[in-house]
Amino acid sequence: MKTYFMRVKRAFFLVGIVAISVVFYIQYPKLNIIAGYAAKNMSTNVFYANRSEKNVQNKDHNVPSVKLAKTTVDANLKTATSSVFGALKRTSFFREGLGSVLIDDEFDIDQKFLTPKRTPNTYTLPYPYGTGTPSDSTFANINYKQLKTAINLAFVENNKKFKKNTRAVIALYKDHLIAEQYGENFNKNTPLLGWSMAKSLLATIVGVLDYQKKIDVQKPVVELLNLKNWEKDDRSKITTNHLLKMTSGLAWEEDYTQISDATRMLFLERDMTKTQAYKKLIYAPGSKFNYSSGTTNLISGILRAQFKTQQEYLDFPYTELIDKIGMNSMLFETDMEGNYVGSSYAWATARDWAKLGLLYLHKGNWNGTQIFNKSWADYVAKPTKASNYSYGGHFRTTTLDGFPNVPNDMYFAYGYHGQFTMVIPSMDLVVVRLGLTHEDKKDIYAYADQLIKNILSCIE
Repeated sequence: MKTYFMRVKRAFFLVGIVAISVVFYIQYPKLNIIAGYAAKNMSTNVFYANRSEKNVQNKDHNVPSVKLAKTTVDANLKTATSSVFGALKRTSFFREGLGSVLIDDEFDIDQKFLTPKRTPNTYTLPYPYGTGTPSDSTFANINYKQLKTAINLAFVENNKKFKKNTRAVIALYKDHLIAEQYGENFNKNTPLLGWSMAKSLLATIVGVLDYQKKIDVQKPVVELLNLKNWEKDDRSKITTNHLLKMTSGLAWEEDYTQISDATRMLFLERDMTKTQAYKKLIYAPGSKFNYSSGTTNLISGILRAQFKTQQEYLDFPYTELIDKIGMNSMLFETDMEGNYVGSSYAWATARDWAKLGLLYLHKGNWNGTQIFNKSWADYVAKPTKASNYSYGGHFRTTTLDGFPNVPNDMYFAYGYHGQFTMVIPSMDLVVVRLGLTHEDKKDIYAYADQLIKNILSCIE
């Protein structure tokens, strides 16, 4: 009898081991991505944003799934390594000027890296046009006491499952800083990840190329980039305009809650500019909207192809845009092959994100210097019919149910977890909201809508 129970116990043990092995095998790709996210996020936050390892772990990683990852930082090597259940490790390596990158076993961290040549704006003019202290001038039509309350409400938590985790709010009115507030452990000097606001940054870089007559967004992509596989079918009809409007017709799955095209690209690929290029055409170009981070990184590949050398490619965004308007804190990260990850990885302070919005408010004119054509601002803000009039040229628009209380002319850069740079031309207003909000997009949009409503109520 004792032998029988021992056999049964052993059988159950073996079944349990097999079951665990099967689950681990099935979930392995997801665990790989969890470890990759944790390592990547930790690396740039520690080595660029100057946040402590403990703070990042407690404030960023203490959420379902991500908290499964255990992360260690090597200050000498400038690496962050994360593992899940101790069985899987991913390492992110920080490179000065290029940011953090998830690396594989073939990546040589001792290699010599080309880095962007930068000329930071050192003008002593008051912010936002210089590095000086913002002007203390006031506007008679603004109720500043009420405005302070309005901004503070963006940081007040509610009773929802997840917190708002607002980290920064800035408002610029008629070129003046009228409101600014930060969450605990964050300040005006803290670079924050914009996630998909990087898409709007990349679109702006394309706009600069357009202004300099170095690119024609209406030309077929195959005339700008060597894609032999596209020449044989209707992908030959896809233009950069289709890519900017997210109407290429190419297959793509954008889902950050599971294994998808987007997560594979961001956490597993060496060259992120090629992922979308290998996809099949499932709709006629221009006929169907499909949000795709792969599309944006394909544009980054097109951008790189317009230059003779990688150095010129690396320099251009900074010399012709970022440094010109004094976004001195901006870090535009690259993948293992040295391509800008335009879909997701751009870091800047709230003040510098606001400068991007201000540039659009003035239709490409920065304190007298034209950076891109005036028509480019109209182009990115004009929504497509295919998107149900909710998406322009790598910017979003307010023709959505989630924004009932804002002016119809508002358009905005938007990033995962509630990153916003909102431009409201009719009010001469730019508002930036940054945070780490794990609610769904509907709730996040509602927070932004309420923020704008509250700010506008303070301006007569």
